[in-house]
Amino acid sequence: MASSTSTRVDLDGNPINAITICMIGAGGFIGSHLCEKLMHETSHKVLALDVYNDKIKHLLEPDTLPWHGRIQFHRLNIKQDSRLEGLIKMADLTINLAAICTPADYNTRPLDTIYSNFIDALPVVKYCSENNKRLIHFSTCEVYGKTIGSFLPKDSPLRQDPAYYLLKEDESPCIFGSIEKQRWSYACAKQLIERLIYAEGAENGMDFTIVRPFNWIGPRMDFIPGIDGPSEGVPRVLACFSNNLLRGEPLKLVDGGQSQRTFVYIRDAIEAVLLMIENPARANRHIFNVGNPNNEVTVKQLAEMMTQVYSKVSGEPSLESPTIDVSSKEFYGEGYDDSDKRIPDMTIINKQLGWNPKTSLWDLLESTLTYQHRTYAEAMKKVIGKPLASKA
Repeated sequence: MASSTSTRVDLDGNPINAITICMIGAGGFIGSHLCEKLMHETSHKVLALDVYNDKIKHLLEPDTLPWHGRIQFHRLNIKQDSRLEGLIKMADLTINLAAICTPADYNTRPLDTIYSNFIDALPVVKYCSENNKRLIHFSTCEVYGKTIGSFLPKDSPLRQDPAYYLLKEDESPCIFGSIEKQRWSYACAKQLIERLIYAEGAENGMDFTIVRPFNWIGPRMDFIPGIDGPSEGVPRVLACFSNNLLRGEPLKLVDGGQSQRTFVYIRDAIEAVLLMIENPARANRHIFNVGNPNNEVTVKQLAEMMTQVYSKVSGEPSLESPTIDVSSKEFYGEGYDDSDKRIPDMTIINKQLGWNPKTSLWDLLESTLTYQHRTYAEAMKKVIGKPLASKA
């Protein structure tokens, strides 16, 4: 049941009043988890905007649910819908989650990627600023690009110095590859909209919070090709590896899987977002890294962990050779480039909101792969027409 607002207080002990939230991209991975959190634990109302509502159907359909009437779905595409400004005006807060954010698209669809992440976001920022509405905008850890340490010699001890790799919201430079490396189209578009939002705050007084997610993973992330997405699609790493595991195929490691990443459980991350929503005095005009620096692994180590966890949750034996190496050119096409490490400095969010992630990488993978197996295993067997355990 939703909690009464009278029993809930913010971090400063003030009662939390129910607000109306215009959530753009509510039907996606992050949006669906955030909608669930808001319905189950708060009294806030959500105007849910998206092209698809499959991931939030369970929140919309039954009239008997305790939050009936507090979530309304509006099917629209923000790039061409005149209803957008009216919906933003109806709300106290706008949360923009809409984005093309799959690395496979950055090279093959750079124009769509730039338009989606910059041009399409412009009206959202404009309407919030003109109507004095607060905005929580979702950016990306990709805005940091490469670390300073990546330009040092491979054997330099300075590579181990946090000053050369730890990513800080208010200090770290944003370093991208050359223009020919179209992989950075996403990061550049995201960085430019961040700068525009920051400028709206500085020049026109708009209240904003910028979120930089560091690899949020969990159930409902992306699609499984050929099951609930295009057969030839290439989702992000978690769904990509899940797809291989479900098919009984080796996991493909791009350029040996040497890039290092940190992963945070979606449910931990959503706790951070709720704190931002309900503590505007502490969150306004801030940029927050939201990640788990304790869950750092190489992509190769992630593949090895996922192979072990999937074998445990599915009861299927692992392949004798669970991974294979592929080149980035072969996997993503010409123009791919990558960042080396992405470790978030957590000082600001800890100081402002008292938030720390809780879930270990092993636990979040076990929870997520249990969901993946339960959701997709039977459908996958029908698609490939053979038992999952059979060797390729």
